[in-house]
Amino acid sequence: MLFSDALIVVRGGGDLATGVIYRLSKAGFPVIVTELARPLAIRRAVAVSSAVFDGAIEIEGLRGIRAAGGAEARALAAEGEIPVLVDPDGASLPALRPVVIIDARMTKRNLGTRRDDASLVIALGPGFSAGDDCHAVIETNRGHRLGRVIWHGSAEPDTGRPGAVQGKQNERVLRAPADGFVEPHAAIGDRLAAGEVVATVAEALVLAPFDGVLRGLIHPSVSVTTGMKIGDVDPRGERVFCFEISEKALAIGGGVVEAVLSAPQIAPVLQAVRRQAG
Repeated sequence: MLFSDALIVVRGGGDLATGVIYRLSKAGFPVIVTELARPLAIRRAVAVSSAVFDGAIEIEGLRGIRAAGGAEARALAAEGEIPVLVDPDGASLPALRPVVIIDARMTKRNLGTRRDDASLVIALGPGFSAGDDCHAVIETNRGHRLGRVIWHGSAEPDTGRPGAVQGKQNERVLRAPADGFVEPHAAIGDRLAAGEVVATVAEALVLAPFDGVLRGLIHPSVSVTTGMKIGDVDPRGERVFCFEISEKALAIGGGVVEAVLSAPQIAPVLQAVRRQAG
């Protein structure tokens, strides 16, 4: 591992966070992920947070493993694995002492991240202000600025609308028709016909809005509320896309790697690596 002395903690292990984790791991950084006890990821096939439910998950050669504590997480990260700690409040952070913390929870608001939490603090998307509550913000809105590093100011405001795919926008998002738990009638990657039953929530039907592929579905153990996002249908019909990290996640990940490698706070670590290599 090239940058073994520069531990990075990523708060959140959803699909966009996984693009960040993938890029950082490939660049040679040890990464530890913290998550909820019941992660809310929709695209579970490409989210390291799925290790919380399943114990482990492999995504394009990246392996996420649920860790029991900080010591195990450190050992796994040193081996190039991606340990996932159930630690929604960040209680493990003082003991882990990461050089970089990345808030990738995508809540569209700051849940308590501070600029002095680590030598370098990076946040994804709206809800943060670079220079105030973090050092850098990464743009997450699709378009010309996607993946750009913002050192002063904020990302574009949340539009409240998902990105359009083949002309499908709001309708490609599946939402809970009632409070309860999702009972799946289809698996991620399954082909769907318009009107087909995808799932039920408290016996209320969730139907496919058009022909496509089920790209994501929230874990059945997660309690959902009426109107909550629970699934995603992809009109492109390409099953393989359900199991590959998206271009958006990789673009955001590229922005994070740029921020880490160019931040003056990380320069001493990089210089030490150059000295060792020389």
